[in-house]
Amino acid sequence: EAKYKIEAEKLKEEVGCMFSNTTSPVAQLQLIDGIDKLGLSAYFEVDIKETLENIILYMKTSSNSKDLYATALCFRLLREHGYHASQDMLKDMFDGKGKLPLHMKILLELFDGSHLSIGGENSLNDIRLLSAKNLKNLSLDVDRFTSNPLAWRVRWYDVRKHIITAQNCDDTNPMLLKLAKLNFNIIQATHQKDLKDVIRWWRNVSIIENLEFTRERIVESFFFAVGIASEGEHGSMRKWLAKVIQLILIIDDVYDIYGTLADVQQFTVAIEKWDPEEVQRLPKSIQICFGALHDTMEDISVEIQRQKGGPSVLPHLKQVWVNFCKALLVEATWYHKGHIPTLEDYLHNGWTSSSGPLLSLHVILGLTNENLHLCKNCQEIIYYTSLIIRLCNDQGTSTAELERGDVASSIICYMHQENVSEDVAREHIESIILNSWEKNNYHFNRLSTSHRKIMKHVINEARMAHVMYHSGDGFGVQDGETQDQVLINLVQPII
Repeated sequence: EAKYKIEAEKLKEEVGCMFSNTTSPVAQLQLIDGIDKLGLSAYFEVDIKETLENIILYMKTSSNSKDLYATALCFRLLREHGYHASQDMLKDMFDGKGKLPLHMKILLELFDGSHLSIGGENSLNDIRLLSAKNLKNLSLDVDRFTSNPLAWRVRWYDVRKHIITAQNCDDTNPMLLKLAKLNFNIIQATHQKDLKDVIRWWRNVSIIENLEFTRERIVESFFFAVGIASEGEHGSMRKWLAKVIQLILIIDDVYDIYGTLADVQQFTVAIEKWDPEEVQRLPKSIQICFGALHDTMEDISVEIQRQKGGPSVLPHLKQVWVNFCKALLVEATWYHKGHIPTLEDYLHNGWTSSSGPLLSLHVILGLTNENLHLCKNCQEIIYYTSLIIRLCNDQGTSTAELERGDVASSIICYMHQENVSEDVAREHIESIILNSWEKNNYHFNRLSTSHRKIMKHVINEARMAHVMYHSGDGFGVQDGETQDQVLINLVQPII
């Protein structure tokens, strides 16, 4: 592995020279886009920053470009990298009849760029709708482009696809391609070591042997954690997140499937008091769940304190678990009483039961000593990210829940509230997801550079929700799309 890292360092130097050797603004934009998509942008942050700032200066001093593809690509890259780019940049995309160009590359850039809207941008909204419509007319396989725009996808889980595409392009720089392959395999090897540690923890906890009702999804939990933070240096946080996600699935099953209302009420009391004595009268399996959660959180808090210093974070970890379990208890109470809440009431509770705030705290504690709860924009991002997780989960699992007569989801709540069909309800939920992404874009743009480096990983939780629930329940069905993604991203190296 050391040999590969030395080779990677040499390749980084050679690829770095490409910035000074590329003089055309269009070629510079394509270079940055290629580096981003191949998962290499962290190595060239300074070069990318300098190049984009030079392009901004070039745009101010030159006449408007007639290259519509370059303009659309430039708009997307500037917004992705945190620079101001007015929607007016794209005004020349419309012809005199208010139509967009029927060119696949331009339309894809416009579709992806329009999803970086911060809300209230009418031109971007028009571009989003028109580009999606035109793409559907141009391609039979358009769903793979338009179902999840670039801004909603986990970049790391697209890297392998982009490497394979680059291999088949005649104009791909061989040094760039070689570095991308090497980097992918080095990071994948790191992920495999982390996964072994997580599986060892799971076996030592010995939950699954004692619980018949719950889901063993430790590999899927780790897959989710990698999507939140794929970088090699975030190994500890990845392992904490994987453990937490598996525990979330188990506790969720206690409230949804196994426990009676009295059981989960008592379990919530035990979580609030953080006291194993409080679960002694509950079924043995629920006692085991509490013990695993209690001991794992104690261990994680010690590890965080050892790595980050400062006071114990256990009180903060306890509190997010209390909030999560209280939200699950509200949903369990609704179910046992046969109550279907309004969509507003459901979401008021559901953003917490999504587990978003719980995951976000572990992300923040894993990355910084700062007290980010003082940052208003960070709190807004945690809220809208959690809302997206909740709604994506509902979109992926609601049909099965309808058939089972399970706890009400956002879709069921809206159907009941407005007396509409499932299709109409899904469309409404999709509009809330779109609005939540615009809110996230807005608040993310208002953060300092240092806070952005942290909160991008929080927003990755929402992106992973799209990954896991895009084709159904990625945690519930083990032989589906998630398994394929696990194999190509965590198991199989690129030869």
